[in-house]
Amino acid sequence: MSGKTDEIAGKFLGKKVSGSSSYDPSLLVAVPRIENRKQYNIDNENLPFEGFDVWHLYEFSALTEKGLPVTRVLKIKYSCNSDFIVESKSLKLYLNSFNMSRFGNTVEDCIKTCCEKIKQDLSRKLETTVEIGVLDSKIRPSFIFSDYKNLMEVADVSKIEVTKFKEAPELLEVENIGKRLEYRLSFDSLRSNCRVTHQPDFGDVFIYYKSCKHIKEESLIKYLSSFRSEYHFHEECCEMIYKRMYDLLDREDELLVSALYTRRGGIDICPARWSKNCSVEDISLLADISKLARCGIKQ
Repeated sequence: MSGKTDEIAGKFLGKKVSGSSSYDPSLLVAVPRIENRKQYNIDNENLPFEGFDVWHLYEFSALTEKGLPVTRVLKIKYSCNSDFIVESKSLKLYLNSFNMSRFGNTVEDCIKTCCEKIKQDLSRKLETTVEIGVLDSKIRPSFIFSDYKNLMEVADVSKIEVTKFKEAPELLEVENIGKRLEYRLSFDSLRSNCRVTHQPDFGDVFIYYKSCKHIKEESLIKYLSSFRSEYHFHEECCEMIYKRMYDLLDREDELLVSALYTRRGGIDICPARWSKNCSVEDISLLADISKLARCGIKQ
């Protein structure tokens, strides 16, 4: 764990901060990805995956010029190729700075102006292109994860004993089965902890891989359970899980890992990483749905 990264991320995390009563982009904090990637032998110049980070912002609100409150659920997305992630508490403080600020004469003008400012501010801070969308009542049901099998139901859990609660890749067991098969698996008991505040984060993991190798489900449960006392950001946990599986599979194999975390403080973070040769259609669907897919909702 990098002290430098923790120092940057700790500008607001774990501290009492009043924020700002007016729009203030200076509150945003960018955290470099590279330090954690070095720790897990992920070459930042030649990433073994593609992917993105999706954030859903459930408590965004601002005012029109006439003082009419406007509240929406926003969604931001940016590539895992970016050098930085946005620190979550700084993002919350930044978004809160819109609450009493006035933009536009109409509700539509207010939303449009706020989205433009958020896109511009985040893109500049993270030195990448940030996409932003608004979720409203026009969403429709979708169930892209309906064919993913819950690991706790696939494996014989009566024979599993979990004893390690710090990330333990040695727990993963692989066997060669001689033919390429597809696996779609989910795990609804992921727990990790914020690396700065040590507060718990809960989420679901969705894993797809196609290989002649089979990673034993019992060993996957033990491995994913070992994150319970691990201290990392959401994006880092997703990349760690991906990298451990990537190292066990063959280079021609396909792999997708998405960690959809439960919201905390009005924000959820949903990173997804996949191999460059991965062709499963869930990737394009994830780009549109991500976390809300678990709730059966699509834009």
